[in-house]
Amino acid sequence: MAETKPSPSQANRQEEDDMIDIRLKNPVIAGVLAWLVPGLGHYYQGRYFKAFLFAVCIIPTFLAGCYLGSSPEVGFARNVYYSWREGDRRLFFFTQCGIGAAAIPALVQANRVNQGLPPFFRGAMSPPYLPSMGNVPPNFRGVPPTLDEIIGKLGRYFEIGTIFTLVAGLLNLLVIFDAIDGPVFFRKEEEKDEKEPEPEAA
Repeated sequence: MAETKPSPSQANRQEEDDMIDIRLKNPVIAGVLAWLVPGLGHYYQGRYFKAFLFAVCIIPTFLAGCYLGSSPEVGFARNVYYSWREGDRRLFFFTQCGIGAAAIPALVQANRVNQGLPPFFRGAMSPPYLPSMGNVPPNFRGVPPTLDEIIGKLGRYFEIGTIFTLVAGLLNLLVIFDAIDGPVFFRKEEEKDEKEPEPEAA
């Protein structure tokens, strides 16, 4: 008795299902890893080319933005910081933190500054000093720069670097979505196969 071969539609669906199982693994773990380090979630799923592509595109973009927001006078990456203080609500950070682990130091620095403690690493990623805070705590060495002083030192590079870091954070949000939900192509093909009735055998 001749073996019945699957229809092209069934074969394509099975092949796509197998690829999804292999690539997606645990979507939650993949999403968390993709947030921590761009491309790490895809590496976990075995999608090595995409992992490499995302890493080399997004990480250097974020680092370039940090470099543009740096100078010996004000410190490193002063355009990437968290602040929710009266007079300085840094909404940009909610996009920048899409980059994951690279933005965590900004949260640590903000916590120290809010407690009146000096920031680590000569003020890298720390929020600027606000004159409304009153006297500088005695633990600080010198007077930390205000936002106006930081922008005055960096000029247009402050804003250009901010845009770079924003773009990197937004791009990584798309990477996280891809790690969690998988390629859109596969999902569309699955829906199409489900809607199309199987042809009846002659």
